[in-house]
Amino acid sequence: MSPIFHMITGAPDPVAPFSHAVEADGWVFVTGQMPFVGTSVDAPYPEGIEAQTRQVLKNLETVLAGCGLGLEHALSVRVYLTHFDEDYAAMNAVYASHFASGRRPARTCVGVTGLAKGARIEIDLVARRDGAPSIQPTVRSREP
Repeated sequence: MSPIFHMITGAPDPVAPFSHAVEADGWVFVTGQMPFVGTSVDAPYPEGIEAQTRQVLKNLETVLAGCGLGLEHALSVRVYLTHFDEDYAAMNAVYASHFASGRRPARTCVGVTGLAKGARIEIDLVARRDGAPSIQPTVRSREP
């Protein structure tokens, strides 16, 4: 299966040369989203980590919806924070409200020295399309 390179109408314009998402074999790799309101990457960000986290998650939902998916399809998430110690707890409170308890994706959260356009947060994720073919391991026997 050839990869599909998704550019989603209504999602923020990329800040660099990349697709909003790339899909292969039912796996959907969503590019890190910033807290842009609307599609312009020149608009100011919302104030504070709670508002920025909500906007990033909204932008991820827009990209996923453009691929026919939702946050419930997310299997792995990476969160990047520029003010890790200051923002971690508040970000987690907003983040947790977007995923059903008991069905939260695997996650990594790291502190970074900078993000594009001065954002405090960026989130990327990997999702899986329901009904995508399972990958079956190949079992081979070895002769001694």
